[in-house]
Amino acid sequence: MLEIRNLVVRRDHKSPRVLNQISLSVNRGEKIAILGPSGAGKTTLFRTISGFLPILAGSICVDGVEVSGLRGRRLRNLRSQIGMISQRHDLVDRLGVHQNVMAGALGRWTTLHALRFLLRPKAAELEEAKRALSRVALERKLRSRTSDLSGGEHQRVAIARALVQQPLVLLADEPVASLDPILSGQILSLLCSLANENGFTLLCSLHQPDLAYEYFDRVIRIEAGKIASDEPRQAAASPAVEVAVGA
Repeated sequence: MLEIRNLVVRRDHKSPRVLNQISLSVNRGEKIAILGPSGAGKTTLFRTISGFLPILAGSICVDGVEVSGLRGRRLRNLRSQIGMISQRHDLVDRLGVHQNVMAGALGRWTTLHALRFLLRPKAAELEEAKRALSRVALERKLRSRTSDLSGGEHQRVAIARALVQQPLVLLADEPVASLDPILSGQILSLLCSLANENGFTLLCSLHQPDLAYEYFDRVIRIEAGKIASDEPRQAAASPAVEVAVGA
């Protein structure tokens, strides 16, 4: 599903390399946690996979499509297959919950369709939003104001939006950074369960090693723009590593 080879990325032509010779293969349906300190390159990696940052060297293929050089409709088609959830949720508070959820359909809607939905949503569109919200146990909030939601509810609406998008790959960039430990576990459990049910590939960047080891198939560590380790969960959670993390 995702093939990265010798990837080199800079934020601009004057900056040092943020990602330096990153190589990574991810299978369809795999659930991967990416650990690393702030500035290690996790967000840059996700933005590059989505085609928002240029590739200086190397390559990224998503479901066999080379990311570098895509423009116009081909780039929009790629982005429609890659869902993104961030710690800021990226919801529009002044819109209703149903409107934020159905923003996941913008990749398959025309501009006129989107404008009409904002003014006069059809019953079938509301039903699609309700089905997505039911997957995250928020169907009762369908017509609520987004600004009235709690932090955990915001994040679940963002997940529902991604479900409407029907992605092949879901990139969750620090999705639990602002949540308490109980809510963090609930959100990660939900993401992994939905990945299993829907068959999409999940990459999730985290700061918390214990959560990475508990919920994900693989744990990858990025340090200073390079992959420091890439292990299955069982190996990553071995006693020797747990002692090092605890230290």
